[in-house]
Amino acid sequence: MNSGTVITIARDAVYTIIITAAPALLVSLVIGLIISVFQTVTSIQEQTLTFVPKILGIFITIMLLGHWMLNNIVTYMTALWNDIPLYIR
Repeated sequence: MNSGTVITIARDAVYTIIITAAPALLVSLVIGLIISVFQTVTSIQEQTLTFVPKILGIFITIMLLGHWMLNNIVTYMTALWNDIPLYIR
């Protein structure tokens, strides 16, 4: 296994992580932004106000997209395990 192969594996792993985590992170970002605007408009400066809506949003996102997220990870890991003979050479 040469350095190019290691870089390819690492690049694919990071890409898979980013694509898989993006929906939950985007939901958290949007909810945080909405709550932040609400806090600014109403002058409520409670730090824990964003916690529960973000957790609920992420939970709902994982419930809706969990199958797709798991499928992404399993597809990457299956390809990685199937290519082990190529990496050993």
